[in-house]
Amino acid sequence: GNPEEHTILEFAQLIKSLVVSRSQIQFLSEAQDDPQRRRPDIRKAKMMLGWEPVVPLEEGLNKTIQYFSRELEHQANNQYIPKPKAARMKKGRPRHN
Repeated sequence: GNPEEHTILEFAQLIKSLVVSRSQIQFLSEAQDDPQRRRPDIRKAKMMLGWEPVVPLEEGLNKTIQYFSRELEHQANNQYIPKPKAARMKKGRPRHN
């Protein structure tokens, strides 16, 4: 979460610009449980964990775009190797799925 609020349209326009896409943005009906405000309160995380976002939005989106571009390239070249999921811990013992 990030306390800096952006609309979905702002995200769509920024991502479209970053990936240099000619795609059209489509406007669909919102989901029934779609929040009207997208500005999480991070005071508790700051206070208890000393955490706050430090990566600027555009930099974070660029890193995400690069990651998924590499993943899609590996898949297209049949080089995709799924990464094993870590076992979840429950009462001190690994839980296997």
